[in-house]
Amino acid sequence: MADLYDIRMFKPEEIYFSRGKGGVLQGVVDGKPYEELVIYRTFPFRFASEYISVRTTEGKELGIIRNIAELSAECATELEKELQFRYFLPKVQHITSVKFKSDLWIWEIETHLGETRLTMRNLHEHLQFPGGNRIVLTDMNGKRCEIADWQILDAHSRRQLEDVL
Repeated sequence: MADLYDIRMFKPEEIYFSRGKGGVLQGVVDGKPYEELVIYRTFPFRFASEYISVRTTEGKELGIIRNIAELSAECATELEKELQFRYFLPKVQHITSVKFKSDLWIWEIETHLGETRLTMRNLHEHLQFPGGNRIVLTDMNGKRCEIADWQILDAHSRRQLEDVL
């Protein structure tokens, strides 16, 4: 019997993903079919396409995919699609304003999905800097947006950031 704490790293040929009825992610792991699989990023802020946990619907981890790029194109596409569903994270394209009113920081931003507003009590709890020039903004209700690289934002957006950072 395997140790409960052993981590299994999948080889690309050991796993296959496809879509079932209703768009459910399904797959075959070591020749055993699964009608539904659940995936998680083990390090969601640091590694977007590496160390992907594959689990049953009961939560039992079957193993880890080291890197999505190692999979076949079809499997990689299905896995990327599933990750986008699970980790919905709009990309910030422009920061219209950041204002401090009544003990709240109010961010008016434009994402690739349209305009939105984020409200934060304090910046230290709601801004994460996972590495590089990336910033993840999380408001009081858990809504999140990502600035992939703050240095490539327009001058107005960078000024808004510089005023609060």
